[in-house]
Amino acid sequence: MKSAVFASLIAAAAAFAPASQKVSSSALKAFEEELGAQPPLGFFDPLGIVADGDQEKFDRLRYVEIKHGRICMLGVVGYLVNAAGIYLPGDIDYSGTKFSDLGYGWDASFAVPVAGALQVLAFVGFLELFVMKDSANGAEPGEFVGDFRNGALDFGWDSFDEETKLTKRAVELNQGRAAQMGMLALMVHDKLGNVEDFFPN
Repeated sequence: MKSAVFASLIAAAAAFAPASQKVSSSALKAFEEELGAQPPLGFFDPLGIVADGDQEKFDRLRYVEIKHGRICMLGVVGYLVNAAGIYLPGDIDYSGTKFSDLGYGWDASFAVPVAGALQVLAFVGFLELFVMKDSANGAEPGEFVGDFRNGALDFGWDSFDEETKLTKRAVELNQGRAAQMGMLALMVHDKLGNVEDFFPN
């Protein structure tokens, strides 16, 4: 009986499987030498999102990956700093609510007064529209996708050789990927109520 149910589930799933499409080997290998295609997986695209070899689509997805990685790096650090009991001094609103009264995690994000949340939203919108721009969204072309220097900030980048630049970009990409997984794990365990089990006493 179990095997009959299992066989019917497989048959039902096969009915919804996408038709196989032949993609040229050159399209499949178009991005195997790109930054981020590293051992042990190499270029990892199990859903075939860029299997057509479209460079513009790949650049857009890389831009989004770098951006979300940077946001999650800040998010993980912010979460851990607040979980360690470190907060901004002073009050978050005129009624006397202190930053330290908010706590951390999901509860803290819902405890922020509406006016404070709107200020954060406005600041992020300002950064998005006017500051954090690269060639993919209207700024002067940078050296690479996700180059937000815009001719203003450099921090010695132009003094590095090409190999060092590539290494630093690969490190940022990998740390951003790890931070995205870390942020997801913190959010899930925060909702499960056991996130403090992972912190040292």
